Amino acid sequence: MRERIRDTTAGAGRRTAACCLVASAIALGACMPGMNDSAAMSGDGQKGTAGEATAGSPAPAWPAGRWPLAEDPALEARIDALMVQMRLEDKIGQLVQADIASVTPEDMRRYRLGSILAGGNSDPGGRYDAAPADWLALADAFHAAAMDTRDGGVAIPPLFGIDAVHGNSNVVGATLFPHNIGLGAARNPQLLRRIGEITALETRVAGMDWAFAPTLAVPQDDRWGRTYEGYAEDPALVAEYATEMVEGLQGRVGDADFLGPSRVIASAKHFVGDGGTDNGKDQGDTRTPPEELARVHGAGYPPSITAGVQTVMASFNSIHGEKMHGHRTMLTDVLRNRLDFRGFVVGDWNGHGEVAGCENTRCPNAVAAGIDMLMAPDTWKGVYETTLAAAREGTLPMARVDESVRRILRVKLRMGLFEAPQPSARTHGGDFALLGAPAHRAVARQAVRESLVLLKNAGGVLPLHPKATLLVAGDGADDVGRQSGGWTLNWQGTGTVRDDYPNAQTILEGLREQVQAAGGRVEHAADGRYRKKPDAAIVVFGEEPYAEFQGDLQDLRYKRGDERDLALLRRLKADGIPVVAVDFGYTDRPVAE
Repeated sequence: MRERIRDTTAGAGRRTAACCLVASAIALGACMPGMNDSAAMSGDGQKGTAGEATAGSPAPAWPAGRWPLAEDPALEARIDALMVQMRLEDKIGQLVQADIASVTPEDMRRYRLGSILAGGNSDPGGRYDAAPADWLALADAFHAAAMDTRDGGVAIPPLFGIDAVHGNSNVVGATLFPHNIGLGAARNPQLLRRIGEITALETRVAGMDWAFAPTLAVPQDDRWGRTYEGYAEDPALVAEYATEMVEGLQGRVGDADFLGPSRVIASAKHFVGDGGTDNGKDQGDTRTPPEELARVHGAGYPPSITAGVQTVMASFNSIHGEKMHGHRTMLTDVLRNRLDFRGFVVGDWNGHGEVAGCENTRCPNAVAAGIDMLMAPDTWKGVYETTLAAAREGTLPMARVDESVRRILRVKLRMGLFEAPQPSARTHGGDFALLGAPAHRAVARQAVRESLVLLKNAGGVLPLHPKATLLVAGDGADDVGRQSGGWTLNWQGTGTVRDDYPNAQTILEGLREQVQAAGGRVEHAADGRYRKKPDAAIVVFGEEPYAEFQGDLQDLRYKRGDERDLALLRRLKADGIPVVAVDFGYTDRPVAE
């Protein structure tokens, strides 16, 4: 959630490139809710050593990384013991992640899958407004199935991943924070750490233990539909924030609570270059030179790895025409050998299917290139069967399979999942009072305040006197869903109603609460047709919620062909009313008229 403001007293038609909300005098209550194995093996079973690069590879353009965790002989002995017990079928299962809308606990028991995820439109019972208790019960059911070995197999707890990208935003009642671009405007690394901590805690409450965050994209073209998911176009800020968010989610390496019961596994994403595609096309081709790819688009990965991030998610985009999910040079030479990453690499939603020679249900090439866990949401059974067949045939070397399985088991052991009970019996499982807790909402309020950007204040319209009579207009003033944007309760963030946000306030509600408490008066008219001429008007508007490629634009005109918001601003100005324009667009796309 990011807001823009324009004072229209100096006339409309200015092109702007930042966002803001009214905050000068009124505190808004907007707390939303094919490879061989001849290479040397490193200490955790990975090929090569930190800083190594094959001749002619782009790896030298990247800084040599440093994994912060020392090898743990006791942990490695546990992995050895598990690997001896595991059948080939068990091992292949660990390489597959299925979506809860397409897999059942019985499937988990039979196929021994490594992980489940809840995609943006996947919820318990298919209900976007499922209760937190339903999420927790589902987590328990899958955990019980994974630990059930009556028909053979090894009991290995699953990971449950979710797009907790601005809070645990798929769960009703969870605290919602501004989207990353707003947090970038706040320029407060310590705030990012606290947001990560809260997000981790509220994610654990509902039974998940893996957050698909942080997004480390460095957007370079605002036409890209995921621009708002990046913190900034400045790689230095993204790098600084990467450490804070990873440590907020996972804890700090060396601290007693690192990967503890109030923490989740983080996932640095999307590796790499998603913010630099030609023409801002989502999942497109990034054609930057190796040095620029490393310096700009890779800026967040070295600090994330130094912070001990446990997973990295591969990107949908290509690098000079080669899809990242099959890009061995980037996934192995750079990420593993140069940057010294020793967690595991997960794919994105059927991203393996875009690799040359692959399909959504068949892509051992992605594993060969360096993907450890294939995100196969609705194609998991086909992926399981074809990967198993490739391993049996030897076209996917057994050493490569074992390498990925060890990486996944290592993360699960670091997380303490083998000792943990079912999710509802864990330290914070089912503590639903923590969802949207007052202290958490206070941090969300702080994040909203600090993310605001005042573009101009010609004529001194701001600050507004809290005892004034104010008109609140615009179709976005009383709509939490519009304020919250994509990745909120569902993928696109659309189709929700007010009751879906029990711990939130709309902009109108926040204004009314503060103004009335100060002795002022608020009149609300979405169309701006006031009963009594106000002292000033606050007009709230912005883009409709969207996510991913559905937000891609050909140009940056605001709502091309729809002049209603501008007409409202002009009409109120013509009436002689000082007007404050609040645009809660989710990107830093300019408002061009």
